Amino acid sequence: MNPVVYARLQYGDMVRRVGGFFTYFGGLAILSAETVFWTIVPPYRKRHILEQMMKMGVASFPIVFLISLFTGIVLALQSAHQMQRVSTEMYIASLVSMSLVRELGPVMVALIVAGRCGAAITAELGTMKVTEQIDALETLSADPVSYLVVPRFLALLIMLPLLTIYADFFGIVGGYLIGVYKLSIPPSMYVKMTFDPMSVKDLITGSIKSLSFAWIISIVSCYEGMNSDGGAEGVGKATTRSVVNSFIIVIIVDCFFTALFYFFG
Repeated sequence: MNPVVYARLQYGDMVRRVGGFFTYFGGLAILSAETVFWTIVPPYRKRHILEQMMKMGVASFPIVFLISLFTGIVLALQSAHQMQRVSTEMYIASLVSMSLVRELGPVMVALIVAGRCGAAITAELGTMKVTEQIDALETLSADPVSYLVVPRFLALLIMLPLLTIYADFFGIVGGYLIGVYKLSIPPSMYVKMTFDPMSVKDLITGSIKSLSFAWIISIVSCYEGMNSDGGAEGVGKATTRSVVNSFIIVIIVDCFFTALFYFFG
């Protein structure tokens, strides 16, 4: 191939990719603005919000419980392997609690919810899109964002921080089981070393991360679902993109907040 033609093709491909990047995030920004607007403007669909809270929050409790409990156990076991060599087992409690509250709890729950609920949101809205149910809502003068996106957005905004607190607690319980019953650390000492290093800043940081992740997961999932096309295959591709993009953005935003609060704050 002629080098000039090849260079032009590469340049055109790069321009398309950059354009697609800005188009995607512009779409997310527009959907976010519309969602915030319809959140504060009536009608308030309380029944729909409660239904979504049950589906996304309450139904996620069992899997969050299992994963957080065993994450705490694994953290304690792994740290014990190293700390026993220098006789610093008492600091296992601090390591487990700080790791969960600052970092692992919010991120772990966000990834679980993105995989479990984000995929479900995209598949549900994507199916409605390709079967023209969303078009039917517009025909009936019902705004799709108000009717479909806002209840899911508010449900995640409420339930994800609660799930994070739940995960932090059971992760600490997992570490407690190993520290007290495997490593013979006195229970009172373990509890003291769990909560003494913790500050209000750590709790606020975890809460801000959880709210941000809830926003990201809900907007990305709804955007992908409402822009699906191509029938069943298109819905499947949109669901995959939703989960992958949510994971990537959550990790990037987590890195930003960690740097902001603990290195530049």
